[in-house]
Amino acid sequence: MSRVVITYCTQCRWLLRAAWYAQELLTTFHREVDEVALRPGTGGVFVVEAWPGQGPAPAPDDEHAPVVLWDRGRDGGFPEITELKRRVRDVVAPDKPLGHSDHVAAVDDRPTAVEP
Repeated sequence: MSRVVITYCTQCRWLLRAAWYAQELLTTFHREVDEVALRPGTGGVFVVEAWPGQGPAPAPDDEHAPVVLWDRGRDGGFPEITELKRRVRDVVAPDKPLGHSDHVAAVDDRPTAVEP
């Protein structure tokens, strides 16, 4: 089982956004994720991290470094929920189908046909 942590800026009042992402992730990954934690921060931070693993979810101070799934500064803004779910899935449950979210990605990634 895995752990996901969403660090959000309290100065920017992003708690509701972070809580909505947490709700969506818990609904989608209810069997694959032990917890989604909300961590208050400041300075415009919005980062989603995952600690993949087997067995009990590792704590943030564990010797294993988290995988940064989304960083507002690095990735620009906030993720679409389908993109965030794909990134979480790729780390914590690579074989899990995401239904419509996967279908949208497959359609968007198709090469365009070129007529001779």
